[in-house]
Parts: sequence; structure tokens; C-alpha cells
Amino acid sequence: MPRPPKTVLAAFGVTAEPVVLPGGRGGTWRAGDLVLKPVDFEPETRWRSDVLAALPASAAFRVAPPVRSASGDWVADGWEACRFVAGEPDVGRPDDVVRAGIAFHAAVRDVPRPAYLDLRDDPWSIGDRIAWEESPLDVGPVARALLAPLVAARRPVDLPSQVVHGDLAGNVLFAPGLPPAVIDWPPYWRPASWAAAVTVADCLCWHDAPPALIDRWSHLPEWDQVLLRALIYRITTLDRAHGDWTADRLAAHRPVIDLVVSRLGGPPR
Repeated sequence: MPRPPKTVLAAFGVTAEPVVLPGGRGGTWRAGDLVLKPVDFEPETRWRSDVLAALPASAAFRVAPPVRSASGDWVADGWEACRFVAGEPDVGRPDDVVRAGIAFHAAVRDVPRPAYLDLRDDPWSIGDRIAWEESPLDVGPVARALLAPLVAARRPVDLPSQVVHGDLAGNVLFAPGLPPAVIDWPPYWRPASWAAAVTVADCLCWHDAPPALIDRWSHLPEWDQVLLRALIYRITTLDRAHGDWTADRLAAHRPVIDLVVSRLGGPPR
């Protein structure tokens, strides 16, 4: 991924030498107390920055405050910036990640639905719509077979939607003596319990979380159905983004699918 150009550094008042940060698909850079990264979708960046900039401080979580360029815009030559926040992700603490997400979602509960969501056309947005039956199940044969028991067990869900963070597992940072920091927010308009379910599904599939993690959060509204939709979302997105169902990807998902379907009274595959 490219280094931030001099025009971008100047626009955000950067004088320090940028250093690439781990994660973020290799495109995130730290320069002094700023973090810079290329903008994926400008309407989303501007909306998210407006929301985060107006968010009151909380004892339950931190955010990375967005930074305006010299022009007053949140975007400069296709880049955005925020303040660096201390901490490291820890996927071995899934319950703490879910708790941070719950606190964050309570803080943004009353934020109106952003209109730009209807314009997103990436694998993640399509996977989300498929999971919630807003788009047809357009996937390859391997994914279709994986999804079959989940789709068969899907039932209507009557829950209010709000803006949520759709990728919390690796985007909550922990630092001693500080609240967890919620970063890299991809917004969706779904029930808050679905965002928790995505976290749980990710930790079960990829981060060796124990099956008991499901039970610890089963008090959340419509838990089994939002967990089912979280798996449909992730499997569909993976299929559309990569389409390559390697042995490790199949092995990561099959036991979790069986676990979730068994909770809904269905037989394992």
C-alpha cells in the first residue's frame, strides 16, 4: 500500500516520518500522534468522522478522535486521519470485546441511519444484506452447502436496528489503566445484539474461543437468530471476497455451524 504523499502530510500538519502500522491491510500509517489511512468510501468517512467527533467521552470505552485537514474537511487527497490511541487488540478477551461493543452501541443508539448505506456495494455489504434476506443467496456451491442448515433455520427477527460496529473482534484495543478503545468502525444498520453475535462468531471460528462463549451472551435479544445471521454474513462475505474455500476455512466454520444449528433444534450436517 502507498505511503501517505507529501500533500496529505501537509494537509494534516504532519511533520514526523510516517511508519506503517501492523494490520489494516498494510495501508495504515502512524506519524507522530496521528494515524493516516486511505479512504475506502468518502461518504462513510465523513459520516463516521462527524459522529465520532460529536461523541461524548465515556468511562466505558475510548475512540480514536478524527482529525480535520487544514481545509476543514475530514478527507484530504483520498486520505483520512485520527489521533493515535494506546493499546493492542486481544482476541483472547472476547467477553471484554463484547462488553466494549455494548457500551459503544449504547452511546450511538440514537444516531440516525446514514443514507449512504444504500450505496455500498462491497462483499461485506452484500453479505450483510444476504444474511438479513434483503438480497438473494448469490454464492458459490461450497458456500451454499455450508449455509444450507443456517438458511433452513432462519426465522423472522423483530428487533430495532441502529448503527453498529460490524467488525469488533480485532478492533478493540486494550491498554493498562484505560478503557478499551473501539477503532476502525465499519457501520451497519442492524440490531445491537447482531454486532455482538458477529464478535462471538469470529472468535469461535478464528480465535479458539470455547463454545461456552455462546452461552455467556445468550441473554441478548434473539440471540440464536442473530448468531445464525452473523455466520451467514461472514460465510457469504468470505465467499464473495475470496471464493477460495481452503481446508482451514472449512475447518474453522463447520464446527461452529453445527453448534449453532444444534441450539436451534436442527441436526448437525
